[in-house]
Amino acid sequence: MMEKQYWWQAWPRFLLWSHAISVAGFYLIQWQRTYPDKKDRVIPLPVQKVSSTEAVTDGTNPPVSVIVPARNEEHNIRRCVTSLLEQDYDNYEVIVVDDESTDGTGHILDELIQTHPRGNLLWVLRLRELPENWAGKTHAIHRGVQEANGDWLLFTDADTWHAPNAIRSSVTQAVQEQADLFTLGSKQELPTFWERVMMPMAYLGISMLYPPRKVNDPTSPLAIANGQYILIRRQAYEEIGGYAHPALRKTVLDDRDLAQVVKDHGYRLRFVDGRDLVSVRMYQGFADLWRGWRKNAYLGNRGGAGFVLLELAGLPMITIVPFLLPFLGQRIATKAHVFPTRKEARLAALFELLPLLAYRSWLNRSMDVPWYYAFTHPLAGVLFEGILGQSMWRVLSKRGVDWRGRMYHNDL
Repeated sequence: MMEKQYWWQAWPRFLLWSHAISVAGFYLIQWQRTYPDKKDRVIPLPVQKVSSTEAVTDGTNPPVSVIVPARNEEHNIRRCVTSLLEQDYDNYEVIVVDDESTDGTGHILDELIQTHPRGNLLWVLRLRELPENWAGKTHAIHRGVQEANGDWLLFTDADTWHAPNAIRSSVTQAVQEQADLFTLGSKQELPTFWERVMMPMAYLGISMLYPPRKVNDPTSPLAIANGQYILIRRQAYEEIGGYAHPALRKTVLDDRDLAQVVKDHGYRLRFVDGRDLVSVRMYQGFADLWRGWRKNAYLGNRGGAGFVLLELAGLPMITIVPFLLPFLGQRIATKAHVFPTRKEARLAALFELLPLLAYRSWLNRSMDVPWYYAFTHPLAGVLFEGILGQSMWRVLSKRGVDWRGRMYHNDL
């Protein structure tokens, strides 16, 4: 004889399946929204041998000025600048803006000018102080542009590495596609445990807020660029006012905000997969990871404090609870006696864990992270809950965010 079900016994079943359907739907929709379009990738050109020690132009390639802002980058700058000096492009210059470095950055740059076969292409601009109402990176790039000669400007970070055909491939495609800002997604170098745990979660959040297809859609207002590789037509840069633009000079999210101003002015923005050409190791160790994402987490959100509060409430539900559900479901089944049954609770847990693990495994594979790091998803959720909460608190309490030895407050 079937036992009668009362309304208070139906609630556990309703909550269980509501959560399972919501989590499964989130990851399936996220996967569909962020799966890259085959057209949104850079097409690497064959590497050409560079026989000359100078960049002698034959007049066919537009001149490019590469600008690298650098502040205390002695661990990265040699690799980055060397890769830039060894490009197979025939018409470019490299300007490194040494932004008040107190380590060995300047000495390494001087050595490269003197010893590298193409050191004549490198010029170093040394800054002595940061003016008021500027962020460090935007000011460094602004000053670098003032010294640049190129028709195209390439902004890239000191922790990047560039394949020999990177500039030629990106400039060729940008010209062919009539792009005004052409930005490459770079390959992430993730050698340590914490980088492999946290970086895929960071990319989940970025792609959720800024789906690549929407970014590349001229009818969509969404815009973002990757500050590790921004190639912009000089004419477009100057017509919007460059980083001296009131909305840009103080921002600590220089890449996103530059892309937004460029798109708002009607210029063509292209964000493509460039992992074959550019790689980067963004952070060195757990503390560096925490500080870096703490700087970006709150300010990089599109919905303000209300949306961040929703994220703080929702993040554990989609990252931690699914892994606890098999145990919670058993307890619910025991308390409810009949509705739901233990078998039904296990089925609901499986229903949401399968798309979660499939999505995270796909994300791991795209970032060259071993598949089994999918099971660190709850740990990443806990860490980013802390990062997001602290980032929000520091901004709203006017403590500001610290980066590269400088403090930036929420009036930026």
